[in-house]
Amino acid sequence: MKKIINDPSTVVAESLRGFALAHADLVTVQEDPAVVYRADAPVPGKVALISGGGSGHEPMHGGYVGRGMLSAACPGAVFTSPTPDQMQDAITKTDGGAGVLLIVKNYTGDVLNFETAAELAAAEDVEVRSVVVDDDVAVKDSLYTAGRRGVGGTVLLEKIVGAAAERGDDLAACEALANRVIANVRSMGLALTACTVPHVGEPSFDLAEDEIEVGIGIHGEPGRQKMKIAPADELVDRLLDPILEDLPFTAGDRVLLFTNSMGGTPPIELYLAHGIAERKLADAGITVERRFVGPYITSLEMQGMSFTLLKLDDEMVGLWDAPVHTPALRWGV
Repeated sequence: MKKIINDPSTVVAESLRGFALAHADLVTVQEDPAVVYRADAPVPGKVALISGGGSGHEPMHGGYVGRGMLSAACPGAVFTSPTPDQMQDAITKTDGGAGVLLIVKNYTGDVLNFETAAELAAAEDVEVRSVVVDDDVAVKDSLYTAGRRGVGGTVLLEKIVGAAAERGDDLAACEALANRVIANVRSMGLALTACTVPHVGEPSFDLAEDEIEVGIGIHGEPGRQKMKIAPADELVDRLLDPILEDLPFTAGDRVLLFTNSMGGTPPIELYLAHGIAERKLADAGITVERRFVGPYITSLEMQGMSFTLLKLDDEMVGLWDAPVHTPALRWGV
């Protein structure tokens, strides 16, 4: 294992300290329990948006804390759910009196722990609602989830609903919008290499030099199929076809296409794949109105990529374009 670390047991804490120094103008980082807050939290009269999950997916979620996105993020150990006390602290520190929306990826630990935190907050008379993101079409069940996993669609939801909260939408409206995004977003990924969790010290699954894994999860879960490496055109088909069939997406749809690096895929390959996907969607009569390309929900150093497709409406387009100012996303400011 080759990694730029001191001790596997302190990776997350040391990384958060560096993150705090790099972005002190935007966020406040608390070490115990570990929570990343907006520097101006709580914002009076604004719905607070909170998410979180295991570390190792950076910039998600801490990189999306700031104006126009999240109020707070709860980072767990690598690929491990944060704990209810982290989430409860995030709720307390960010509640501006308009309620709190929890954005939860569909992994069993995340769902249970966020549910516990919501119950504890309700006992303190804080209005808390939750939405569960389950956009991965690769599997219906996995070792980590009850049902589909929450993956790239989470980032798009946090941006769109974050903009709605920033403009003053109430809790019920933010919840309804989040569920609309969930109903219209689908994702799928593949890996050329496995990732290595620092405290494990070995790859999360085995791949021969000429093999790839299609349908992987962001925690290094094996996918639905091993196959021989193939040209990029075929790999794009392997990801896009199941996405298009699932909703389904059809001619006349307007979409946001998110082409994501799993952490180790260089931009030259990512843009190549994105171009193929755009052409394939155009051939199907689907209009790509917005694009998003880069390493925005990663799996440590995994070489691979994922596609996320969101069916857009006019409101979603406007909210996507709205100003955002976070460590990882900045536009319109």
